[in-house]
Amino acid sequence: MDVLDFLLLLLVAAICGAVAQVIAGFSRGGLLVAIAVGFIGALVGLWLQRATGMPEIFIVEVGGKPFPIVWSIIGGVLFATVIGLLTRPPRRTAY
Repeated sequence: MDVLDFLLLLLVAAICGAVAQVIAGFSRGGLLVAIAVGFIGALVGLWLQRATGMPEIFIVEVGGKPFPIVWSIIGGVLFATVIGLLTRPPRRTAY
């Protein structure tokens, strides 16, 4: 895997993570958080897919390695929802 493939993989993970964050309503963080949610979502989604025996729906190959788009978004939604429930909302100050 060369540098261009790695950057493309980061871009795909960022898009999947951002979509998952929008669906889950978890909006803290920026690009790096979206990339992390995309990768962790891919891990959670693949585990969920294998546990349920459902097929892999949409896969993008980056550098010869498969990246599950739909399962990454599903896993990212689950991960972002759990993180959103465990963290406190930001405090609001009265003026």
